[in-house]
Amino acid sequence: MSTAPKLTHLDSAGAAHMVDVGDKAETERVAVAEGSVLMQPETLELILSGNAKKGDVIGTARIAGIMAAKKTHELIPLCHPLLLSKITVDIDADAKLPGLRVRATVKLTGKTGVEMEALTAVSVACLTVYDMAKAVDKGMIIQDIRLLQKSGGKSGDWAAEATDRK
Repeated sequence: MSTAPKLTHLDSAGAAHMVDVGDKAETERVAVAEGSVLMQPETLELILSGNAKKGDVIGTARIAGIMAAKKTHELIPLCHPLLLSKITVDIDADAKLPGLRVRATVKLTGKTGVEMEALTAVSVACLTVYDMAKAVDKGMIIQDIRLLQKSGGKSGDWAAEATDRK
């Protein structure tokens, strides 16, 4: 018998299916993801000044990220619809990039994790920043979207190595 890890969304024939979580215990589950949008320093200044033509870039991106987390099951095949109890999207300026760092924290008490919801929140928030500022900086780069940590469930807690974090 092989002890190699198996993909949970594939059956023995290799067909994709939604995992049955009916027998799993409900536990508190939390996931934190991050990403960033690199841009010209002038673009960052424009966003921070509140003078972007499309309006409040950071506020709009935050709302977009929250909405995206709630709709993850509609965007990512085989994800379960979840009753999320908390979604936080934080967007901070980083002059060293230069750009914006996006971090999402998603929480629930349930039978399946919220990693995809956190990653989707970050992805859509970053895309929203791009959309709202592309008129002045088409060369923005969305990068480093990844899971930072998760807790709860059968697999327990996990965190990205500190050396992997940017």
